[in-house]
Amino acid sequence: MLPMLNPHIALLLADGDEPSVFEVMGLVALGLFLLGFLVLFLRYAKLYIQSVLSGAGVGLFDMLAMSLRKVDPAVIVVGRINLVQSRINGITANDLEAHYLAGGNVPRVVSAIISSNRAGLDLDYKAATGIDLAGRDVLDAVNTSVTPKVIDCPDPAKGKSEVAAVAKDGIQVLAKARVTVRTNIARLVGGAGEETIIARVGEGIVSTIGSMDTHKHVLENPDEISKTVLNRGLDAGTAFEIVSIDIADVDIGSNIGARLQADQAEADKRVAQALAEKRRAMAVAAEQEFKAGVQENRAKVVEAEAQVPLAMAEALKSGNLGVMDMLRLKNLESDTTMRRSIGGEAGGGSNPTS
Repeated sequence: MLPMLNPHIALLLADGDEPSVFEVMGLVALGLFLLGFLVLFLRYAKLYIQSVLSGAGVGLFDMLAMSLRKVDPAVIVVGRINLVQSRINGITANDLEAHYLAGGNVPRVVSAIISSNRAGLDLDYKAATGIDLAGRDVLDAVNTSVTPKVIDCPDPAKGKSEVAAVAKDGIQVLAKARVTVRTNIARLVGGAGEETIIARVGEGIVSTIGSMDTHKHVLENPDEISKTVLNRGLDAGTAFEIVSIDIADVDIGSNIGARLQADQAEADKRVAQALAEKRRAMAVAAEQEFKAGVQENRAKVVEAEAQVPLAMAEALKSGNLGVMDMLRLKNLESDTTMRRSIGGEAGGGSNPTS
């Protein structure tokens, strides 16, 4: 066995000479290299055989280098095999490895490129990796571009099943639309998503119904809603191209106009009641002011009457008023009091209903 494995060793043994230290070290290094190569080959044997048979061009040492760079060789090799088998050139293993290291999804990018190539779409590797790194599902975008999908407006997942709008006659109309969209690959990066499409279509439905004179016109011609909304170019700045807008269902809701009029009448009633209460409060305040004025005037009269005895005393003291004059005033006052009492009694007796 030794002459077959290493003729140099066999020659040395035949001559009876012992090998030198350097020769032994060389033999050990050669054995370690062969052992490492055997381990490496056994580890990547399946991938290497697939790469060689398919012409992917990924060698054993390339796979080892990928492992050292924390890259899964299986992902890169399988991606290269799929590209080669699909007759797509220009995308090397280094390109796939760079996208893997950038955090991209290599299998989905490869599948998207293959699908777009089969469908005749213009999607290059750079655009596909950009879309993938931007957080968009590039394979789903390609599939949607080939096969348009339908979006419900409004989105049932948001808790609303119909768009509510009010015609000019005050009747509420409930509409449900289905929007067929196709992905616009060129605007996928930076373009608005499905939520924007749903919001714009809903806004268009509300404004279109609101511009119609009666709700009957909406029920008779629901296609006018879809035509009007579709002609507004609602897909501008979005990642989609609107293929069609179809009104799936139209229902009649509440009489919003009558409800608003009733609410307005109730509000006017409350305003009128508030104004009446304000006027009543002002009248009560004025009455209280009048009563206060009467009391004030009575107080002034009492005060003036209180000054009369003082004036009379001063007049008697100064000699301007005599005793006889004072007695005559007393008699006159008594006579006036008596006449008032008699007149009061007579007035009370002349009124039998009192």
